[in-house]
Amino acid sequence: MSMTSIHSSNAAQADYWNGKGGQRWAEHRDRHDALLRPISERLLQLADAKPGEFVLDIGCGCGDTTFDFADRVAPEGEALGLDVSATMLERARERATEDGLARFIRADATTYEAPPGEIDLVASRFGVMFFADPVQTFANIRASMKPGGRLAFACWRAARDNPWMIEPMRAASAHAPRLPEAGPEDPGPFAFADESRVRQILFDAGFFDIDIEPEEFELDVAIGQGLDTAVETAMEIGPTSRMLEDQPETTRAAAAAAIRTALEAHADGDRVPLGAAVWFVTATNPG
Repeated sequence: MSMTSIHSSNAAQADYWNGKGGQRWAEHRDRHDALLRPISERLLQLADAKPGEFVLDIGCGCGDTTFDFADRVAPEGEALGLDVSATMLERARERATEDGLARFIRADATTYEAPPGEIDLVASRFGVMFFADPVQTFANIRASMKPGGRLAFACWRAARDNPWMIEPMRAASAHAPRLPEAGPEDPGPFAFADESRVRQILFDAGFFDIDIEPEEFELDVAIGQGLDTAVETAMEIGPTSRMLEDQPETTRAAAAAAIRTALEAHADGDRVPLGAAVWFVTATNPG
């Protein structure tokens, strides 16, 4: 995908996910997918993909949810995963089977031109908060949906409600430079924290029957493998990984020690459960 096919306002995000951000996800895909599995399961339940349907998975990354949707629409349906990251899509394609029910395309959802009126379900696990102009993006996505087509996605609520990300970052900040201050609507993991903003975006993009439900989870950042794995996971994902990016090994080691101390207080055997807060959003394309 050439840079000309990416909307200029999304170029910085595309650069990041084709660089170190995408590399980290691809290298640690198994761990990240296991960590987020409880949220994926809830999204799959809510989206309710049916056999024979065509599903578009926005921000599919390494394809975990795309394969889940493909299983649910088999044998006659199809799941198409869309992402800007060539690195993550390479991992997704390595996992694809010959049946072709899960396919992947490198594209920007803001500009991607899918055949109009073909998509039964548009879904996303944390892939829709990174667009500079979300109204334009959702309007473009809606153009590919069938009348009555469904939208279902998961997005993070406020940072303060997600200690699984914020506690490691606070511990690391004693040793590494803080990230630049982001505005509440800037593209990033918490861009959709404001329920009213999400509702207005979808309304302005032409959706109706919009429903936004809060849910809380305990995510085991150790994935059942003990405190060392919890520290590694915390340093590989979310804002902490960005904070430590390009830092010297001495800084990373000091941050790791601080993160270990912070996480040890939450350890329960080989598990380290921390709270996560999510919006589950559904909407419908007008008939």
